Amino acid sequence: MATLFDAGVEARGVERVPEDERESKNTWNNLLMWWSVNTVLTTIPIGVLGQEFYTLSFAHAVATILCFGALGALATAFIATLGPQTGLRTMIITRFSSGYVGGTIYSILNILTQLGFSTTAVILGGQTLASIHPGTLPLVVGIIIVGLCSLIPCFIGYNMVHLYERYAWMLIFLVMLFLWGLGGRAGYDISAQKPLEDSGRALSADILSFGGIVFGSFSGWAPVAADYNCRLPVTTPPLKVFLLTFFGLFIPICFVEILGAALMTITDPAYTAAFEAGSTGGLLAQVLSPWHGGGKFILVLLALSVVANNIPNTYSTALSIMALGRPFALIPRFVWTLLAFTIYTVAGVAGREHFSEILSNFLSILSYWTAFFIVIVAEEHFIFRRRRGYNLDDYDTPSRLPLGVAGVLAGCFGVAGAVVGMSEVWYTGPLGRDAGTPLYGADLGFELAAAFAAVTFLPLRYLEIRLTGR
Repeated sequence: MATLFDAGVEARGVERVPEDERESKNTWNNLLMWWSVNTVLTTIPIGVLGQEFYTLSFAHAVATILCFGALGALATAFIATLGPQTGLRTMIITRFSSGYVGGTIYSILNILTQLGFSTTAVILGGQTLASIHPGTLPLVVGIIIVGLCSLIPCFIGYNMVHLYERYAWMLIFLVMLFLWGLGGRAGYDISAQKPLEDSGRALSADILSFGGIVFGSFSGWAPVAADYNCRLPVTTPPLKVFLLTFFGLFIPICFVEILGAALMTITDPAYTAAFEAGSTGGLLAQVLSPWHGGGKFILVLLALSVVANNIPNTYSTALSIMALGRPFALIPRFVWTLLAFTIYTVAGVAGREHFSEILSNFLSILSYWTAFFIVIVAEEHFIFRRRRGYNLDDYDTPSRLPLGVAGVLAGCFGVAGAVVGMSEVWYTGPLGRDAGTPLYGADLGFELAAAFAAVTFLPLRYLEIRLTGR
């Protein structure tokens, strides 16, 4: 083990980074990292869902992506500002609002979230590799290749993650421009979906449901946002971190999700057939087909682009496992990284034929818990810590942290809000049903989760402080 650490494998786990060990060399990675993470193949299918599942016109899909995306980017950028201020990983920061037990609960939710992200990433990457020469490379092998490529930087650690993400966006952003151009060559018809679009209340339900997915594609990074800048100096301006993170999320995600929506407006029968046969991977192969061998090379680049997206999932899964408690933190981070790789690769192989269903349901549910998590952390920071501040040395001392009753109960109310407002294939809450149509509800899950948690955390936390003094 010492040999690995001497060779450059990161030894630090979830312990706080002291001020005298901070460094400023990765400041601009608050923008560049998130740009690389989201200028990837896995972002395209989210835009595709607007027409595939919700029959939205191109104009309504774009408006939904921009509006709900801005909301998600704002929330995630706020969480990112806490990294330099505290020197702590995101899941450890939650202990200051929800106590040691509450932080453990959030860590479990985040483990499931990041593993879910990783599973969708390796499936789509594997699908795309397999579509390059159909029948040559099995989908299972493609999934394993993508997983292994993601593992290497995460195994080495923080500095290698930043090094890779600083440059990964450059080539793939150019590829995305190629896709926009080749799609235009095939012929965008932005009114193609209009005859199929719902109207009135049904249209509102479609927009709200798709908006929840878009919000989740942004807010899904909030539980890991401070993991990648906690080594920046405490003097780093929070506004700078906020703006770099916001634009590092908003510009590339919107750019690529809107590309996915635009590709769905191509009405050429060959493109429609390619999508029906091979989902998003098949559609992209058809878009690139005019370039023949060059198009296949770009497909390889697209498939491997998901590595940039999957790296933070893998790295932060290991950190979240360590944040479960001291026994887990004693085991080196790279061991948990290997475990995470094994789990999501096996899950990807098992769920490889159901990518769209996994993506749609996963992102919707994801937006529910990240919504109340963000609200609780924000209220603690802006209201209860505004004058008192954080005693950061208490991060691993349960007796000096908040009891956590307020945070846990507010989270439970957030879950209740999600349940009554959600609209999924397998369940529709009463408010979600009332907001939609008799046949399909409107997904109000993340909005109600945030609202219920926001309203209940304030009085509960005031009471907790009054009774316990912490």
